[in-house]
Formats: sequence, structure tokens, C-alpha cells
Amino acid sequence: MRVLESGMGELLQPYSMVEFREWNFTQKPKGFQDKRMTEQEAIARFVHDGDYVGTELYGTVRCPMSLAREIVRQGKKNLRAVGQGVLELDLWVAAGLISAMDITYHGLEIHGVSSVLRRAAESGRLKLVEWSNGAIAWRMKAAAMGVPFLPIKSMLGTDTFRYSAAKVAECPFTGEKVCLVPALVLDVGLIHVHRADCYGNAQIDGISGFAFEMARASKRLIISAEEIVDTEEIRRYPDRTIIPYYLVDAVVHAPFGSHPGEMAYLYERDEQHMREFLEASRTEEGMQEYLHTYVYGVRNHEEYLDRIGRDRLAELRRAVLGR
Repeated sequence: MRVLESGMGELLQPYSMVEFREWNFTQKPKGFQDKRMTEQEAIARFVHDGDYVGTELYGTVRCPMSLAREIVRQGKKNLRAVGQGVLELDLWVAAGLISAMDITYHGLEIHGVSSVLRRAAESGRLKLVEWSNGAIAWRMKAAAMGVPFLPIKSMLGTDTFRYSAAKVAECPFTGEKVCLVPALVLDVGLIHVHRADCYGNAQIDGISGFAFEMARASKRLIISAEEIVDTEEIRRYPDRTIIPYYLVDAVVHAPFGSHPGEMAYLYERDEQHMREFLEASRTEEGMQEYLHTYVYGVRNHEEYLDRIGRDRLAELRRAVLGR
């Protein structure tokens, strides 16, 4: 296969599919063991300084915020990150935890973009490599398939390709140009789901995003769930179990775990809190004050929910459920 062009971006997470397969064979738990633990326990055990960490899903939808805030509390250092969200990435950037990021979509839906990322990028404190949304998901799919890259049409002829670490090659079958995206193996994946059992079998209602791919592309996988249910409940609807237990290392019970983001069929995005966050992000001082109020100033997710206010959370739930 003849390479015609290479993107100028750095491959932030070098990989070996042989080593990744070996990891899955030797390191992943295969038995039915209770994996329930707190955010503090899961992050302390499975997230290490220097790790490449991924979050899922888009913007403010189903983002693993209780886990993201705990990473900030524990002060993990020199992380590299990827995600199509923004809230959790902004928190990590503001706290100075991230040194480099594979960036795709980075916006707060109708609210636009916060000032956190721009400040970090313009100051040179944060290294960025650009990809399309689809390219990032396909990179994880390649890892999930156990292949070193996938050929796609996305990004051809764009500046996104130019600033990526992808390559353009000549297809050996047709002679057409194809974009080759390298497999993406995560040290740690963070995924928030609607429900899971104690073993890690996890189900998602509504849009599933790239949870399937990320779960299978992660060396270590932490699941946070709105609800912990009995395994018999999971077995009633096996087609919904997008993440099986043998991929999961930790299960965290986290009601309102996506706040201030939304959770399909359970609660709305907290627009009031989003505006507060955006206003705080305008300055470095404002962002640090936000972190002290909502992250450093509370010991855990339960205290965070108390800080937000149980009445406010009930309003967000009623807005979806109508009661």
C-alpha cells in the first residue's frame, strides 16, 4: 500500500495490537466478581499519572462527570485525553491535569465554547491533535477489531486531516485515495450508563454513541451507572447489554452522574448550571473558583449533589418524566 500523504499531527498514543491482545488475555477479569466500588476507589486504583484517558459521549450527553470530578480531586498528573464531550475535558484542562489531547467536537451545545480550551491552547500549555468525530470512533473500532488501522473516506481533502496523525494511501484494490486512521488503545475508558449489575454488564437507553467501541478499546474500563440492578434484570433484555462484564474493571453507582449534563429519559441538562460554568470559564480566576466550589470543596459525588440541591435535581427529573 503506497502512502501518498501524512498528517502533521503527533500520534499521542503509540500502540501495539499484539500487546493489547495479550493484555486482554492476561489482565482482564473473566470471572463473575462483584466490581462495585466508589468513585474514589475506582479512580485511585485504575487511573495513573501519565495515562491516556477517554470519555464518552457527545457534548453534555451522558458524560461521566462524577468520575471526571474525582480525577480532579485526586490530582492525577500529565494525562493525555480524548473525548467528544467538553465538560469533563474542560475541568481537566482547567485543573492542569492534561498535557495533550486528541480533539474532536468541543462545544457546549447551544452555549458555544468555553474559554478554558482556548486559553490552554493559545498559551502552548496543551498539545492538540485534530480528528473528526467519526475518525475517533473508527480508531477505537480498529482497536476493538484488533487491527492496526482502518481505511475511511472521512477527513480527505480537509484541514482536519492536515492537523491529524492520519495518512492518505492508495487503495491496493481500486487505486482510490483512502484515509488510514490508526487504532486507538486507551489506558482507561470512562463510560456513564443507565444501568449495570455488580459484575459490569451495562445497558444504555437512547443513543449509544461509541460506548461499544470504547469499551473494547480500553485496557481498563470504569463504568458509572445511574442504577445498579440485579443480574436477572439485565438478562431480561440481553440485546441491550452493549458492554459485557468481562470488559469492565470497576462499577460505580452514580445517580445524576452526568450532571450538569443530561441523561436520556431520566433528567435534563442543567442550563442554569451550564450558564454558571460558562461565566466562570471567562477568566482563570473564575474557573478556579468554580473548581473550588464544585470539585475541591466537596468530598465526593454525594456532597456534590447536595451542593447542587436536591430540589433542583428533582426539577431536572420532572422536566423529563413529567412528575
